[in-house]
Amino acid sequence: MENREHIVLGKTWEEWEAECPIVKDIRSLRETVWINPDKIPCQEAVKNCRLTMEDVLDASRRLERFAPYFEKAFPETALSHGIIESPLKRIPKMKGALEAWDKNEISGDLWAKLDSHLAVSGSIKARGGIYEVLKHAEDIAIENGLLHEGDHYEIFDSEKFRKLFSRYSIGVGSTGNLGLSIGIMSAKLGFQVTVHMSADARQWKKDMLRSKGVTVKEYESDYSVAVKEGRLQAEKDPYCYFVDDENSQTLFLGYSVAALRLKKQFEEEKIAVDKDHPLFVYLPCGVGGGPGGVAFGLKLVFGDHVHCFFAEPTHSCCMLLGMATGKNNEVSVQDFGVDNVTIADGLAVGRASGFVGALMRPFMDGCYSLDDGRMYQMLALMADSEGIYLEPSALAGMYGPLLKSHFPVFRDYLEKTGLADAESHGVHLVWVTGGSMVPENEMKMYYEKGKALL
Repeated sequence: MENREHIVLGKTWEEWEAECPIVKDIRSLRETVWINPDKIPCQEAVKNCRLTMEDVLDASRRLERFAPYFEKAFPETALSHGIIESPLKRIPKMKGALEAWDKNEISGDLWAKLDSHLAVSGSIKARGGIYEVLKHAEDIAIENGLLHEGDHYEIFDSEKFRKLFSRYSIGVGSTGNLGLSIGIMSAKLGFQVTVHMSADARQWKKDMLRSKGVTVKEYESDYSVAVKEGRLQAEKDPYCYFVDDENSQTLFLGYSVAALRLKKQFEEEKIAVDKDHPLFVYLPCGVGGGPGGVAFGLKLVFGDHVHCFFAEPTHSCCMLLGMATGKNNEVSVQDFGVDNVTIADGLAVGRASGFVGALMRPFMDGCYSLDDGRMYQMLALMADSEGIYLEPSALAGMYGPLLKSHFPVFRDYLEKTGLADAESHGVHLVWVTGGSMVPENEMKMYYEKGKALL
C-alpha cells in the first residue's frame, strides 16, 4: 500500500496526500470526515443550478398520476392510495443505545426515515428506480398512441399495455437494490429486463429477480464493470433503454421527490426546521444518485437550515474521494490502493457519479466514512432497541449523530456555522436505505455478527 510509484492523474500518491491530506486517511482505511469548503448559500446555489423545484414538482405529479396504477397492480400500496412512501419514526431507544455504546451524548432528537420499508422493493431505490421506469413507460405509451391527456393510469395494468412494453427491454447495472427496483417494476409492466450485477450483490437479490422473470447477468468484478457492460449491451439494441445510475437526471429527480413528502411528514409531527431548529441528515452513499437526489430535494425545500452528509464505508468512500480531490468520477478508490470490498453491498462502489458530484458541490455540507464493524454493531443495536432489522449499508447514516464526539473537524464545522448551540433544539435524521426484504437467515447472520462485535 505504500508503493509511491503509483501515479493518479499525473501525481504520485504522496503528492496527492500533500495536496489533499484526507487522501492519507482514505488510503489508510481510517474513518474520517470531510467538510465541503465550496458550499455556498442555498439561494445562490439554486440560482446557478440547471435543475429546479419545477423539475421536482413535475416528477411528483407524475408519481401521483401513476398512483391508481400502483393501487391496482400492487395491493400493498392500497392503504396509501398508490403513493409509495416510507414511515418517519422517532427512535429514542436507539438514541439511548447509541449514547451508551459510544459513551457520548447526542444533542437533539434522533429520527429515522425508513426507506427500508418502502413498498414494492424495500429500499431507497424504490424512489428513483421505479420513477425512471414509469417515466419511460409513459413516454412509450404516448408515442404509440395508447395514452392521452386525461386518461386514468389504471390502464397501465392491462394486457394491451403489457403487450406493447414486451417489445421493449430495459437494462441496469447494480450492486443489488437498484436492480430489484428496476427489475420488479419493469417486469410488472411487461418489459423484458436485464440486470447486470456486480460480484458483491447478495445471492438472495439475484434469486428474487429471477423469480420475477428478470434476466440476471453476473460479473466477477465490481459495480463499475457491471454498469459499463450493461451500457455497452444496451447500445447495441435500439429497443433497449439503459437506466444509468451514474448519470441519470431522471433517477435523480425521482429521489428528490422524497423531500416534498418529508416536509409534509414533519408538518404532521409538528417538527420545525429553521435557524433555531436545524435539520441534520445522514445519507448512505454508493455511486451517489439516491443520496444526491434526496439531498438536492431537501436543500430546495429547507434551504440553509438542512445540513446533509454522505456516509460511506472506509473501503468504498468514492464520493468522499471524488469531492475532496475535486476530481469526481476521474478518480476511483482503487486508484489509491483501496480494495472496494465491504459488507455494505449497496455502497460497494469505487467510482462516484461525476454528475452528482458536480451538481451537489455547492449544496453538500460534507461526507464521512466508517468501518464495516460499526455498521454491524449499530445493526444489532437497532434491532435490540427499536426492533427494526436492517441491512448493514442502511446503518451507515447512524454514525452521523456521533461525529461531533470523534472528529474535531466536525466540531469546528458546528462552531463556524453557528450550529453548536442550536443543535440541541434540532433533529438528526438518519436516512435508512434498505433491509425489510432481507431473508430471515441472512438477517440472523448480520445480527449475530453485530452482537459478537458489541
